Amino acid sequence: MRRISRTLHNATLALARTPGRHQRSYHASVLPSLVQTGTPEFAAKGSAMDELVADLDGKLQEARLGGGVKAAERMRGKGKLLPRERLERLLDPHSPFLELSPLAAHEVYPGQSVPGAGIITGIGRISGRECVVVVNDATVKGGSYYPLTVKKHLRAQEIARENGLPCVYVVESGGAALPHQANVFPDKEHFGRIFYNMAQMSAKRIPQIAIVHGISVAGGAYVPAMADENIIVQNQGRIFLAGPPLVKAATGEVVDEETLGGGLMHSSESGVTDHLARDDEHAIEIARGIVGDLGWAGNRAPSATPEAPLYPASELGGIVGTDARQPFDMRDVIARVVDGSRFREFKKEYGPTMVTGFAHIHGYEVGIVANNGILFSPSALKATHFIELCSQRRIPLLFLVNVTGYMVGSKAEKGGIAKDGAKMVRAVACADVPKLTVIVGGSFGAGNYGMAGRAYSPRFLWMWPNAKVSVMGSGQLSDVMKTVSKDPSQHESLKKEIEDQSTALYSTARLWDDGIIKPSETRDVVGLALGLASQQPAGATHSQGSVSATWDGNNAGFGVFRM
Repeated sequence: MRRISRTLHNATLALARTPGRHQRSYHASVLPSLVQTGTPEFAAKGSAMDELVADLDGKLQEARLGGGVKAAERMRGKGKLLPRERLERLLDPHSPFLELSPLAAHEVYPGQSVPGAGIITGIGRISGRECVVVVNDATVKGGSYYPLTVKKHLRAQEIARENGLPCVYVVESGGAALPHQANVFPDKEHFGRIFYNMAQMSAKRIPQIAIVHGISVAGGAYVPAMADENIIVQNQGRIFLAGPPLVKAATGEVVDEETLGGGLMHSSESGVTDHLARDDEHAIEIARGIVGDLGWAGNRAPSATPEAPLYPASELGGIVGTDARQPFDMRDVIARVVDGSRFREFKKEYGPTMVTGFAHIHGYEVGIVANNGILFSPSALKATHFIELCSQRRIPLLFLVNVTGYMVGSKAEKGGIAKDGAKMVRAVACADVPKLTVIVGGSFGAGNYGMAGRAYSPRFLWMWPNAKVSVMGSGQLSDVMKTVSKDPSQHESLKKEIEDQSTALYSTARLWDDGIIKPSETRDVVGLALGLASQQPAGATHSQGSVSATWDGNNAGFGVFRM
């Protein structure tokens, strides 16, 4: 299977296609690197990060095996391609696939292994056009939908809606996992929301395409039925609301699966399907043709010619390390991510624990908001001002997160940290440009809100392997536990439990992010995301929570800032 690290660099350059007609004169300083790469401390931090990356690689390789060798053999025995083989053939040769949340459901369901939550989602290029792809993995519990399967599917649709990307559904699923039906079926963000989203996106002219490779039963039958155009594989695909056993129980009719919901019947009689394919390969060929006929969405060209940073991304692990208590200068991270390592810093001398400024990544202009320590009132006000500027100028925002939170204490309270922090949170919530978040260290307390955490609807949110998200850091947590707990014997066990829940692996298993990425992949992953955001047609809307905003319009509003 294609890997991000091998292909994303070319992909981001391909997204750029041609530089903008009116390239801006861009005056930015090259960031100096003062990192001493030959020190024992640098080596130790780099080694610790390498260990986490190696562990991540192992878990990703295991997840890519899906339901395992026996399940794969059963599928091949039926003449079918495996889910990732279908995906490989669907995508353009040598093009990228940005997989989303590949470790979803990792160790979440006791006594059950559900790799990737039984579904593969991501962004890839089909017939020259970026699409969101959702692939049911029938090697994992028959492709049944667990609660996290639904959540992962809905997240993929959210990304498609926000970026105006066509959706291609590669279907083979037995529907909802019945033992989990109470957490899959009835609520607003459960199974039915998938079909609601398909209807809404189709109404907004975001194409919905389905390929039925196997069974598509009960609620799952509505994926192809709700699609704008669909394909079914003959003598293999099945679409029905109830299978033969339920039909017999309900009506007494005895009928086989092919007669009840096979490809030939649906293509020639019911009209549920639009194309009848000979086999998996033929179905994928038809789907690629459909995408090729969609027309082009148009895009904003990058405003500058892409340039590689002056410093190697391989040094990022040694700069940041894995100990959240060890400080580092976020400018050293920025210098290894942005084009030419150039950064036009904004308000450099004011609020120094916040770094803000303008740069390009793979030619796309971006405003960067990064942490260099705890957030004081000046830091929050600086970020607020900068976010307003980017929103006014239609410049996407990149949040590079390593934040312990906002300053506490009587001096900070008297200085208005609550209202100044609230200004920053309000600005992040209401900014109507694409927001991208990468947690490179800690994301603790209200700092998680001010730095565009998941609740603030960034287009994408990624974590490094060392990253942590929690209501507070471990040191603060220990002190608080000693203060509030009546049983000192429970201090350490509860502290450990909360610390375990703050890890990147725990987060990604529950889809609190869009996946763990290696530090060295950050530039290419962010560049690809900026390219995707740029393809949204002028005047198109994207969703931020329950609010719809127009990126290319002038409807930015921030409400009332408490002065």
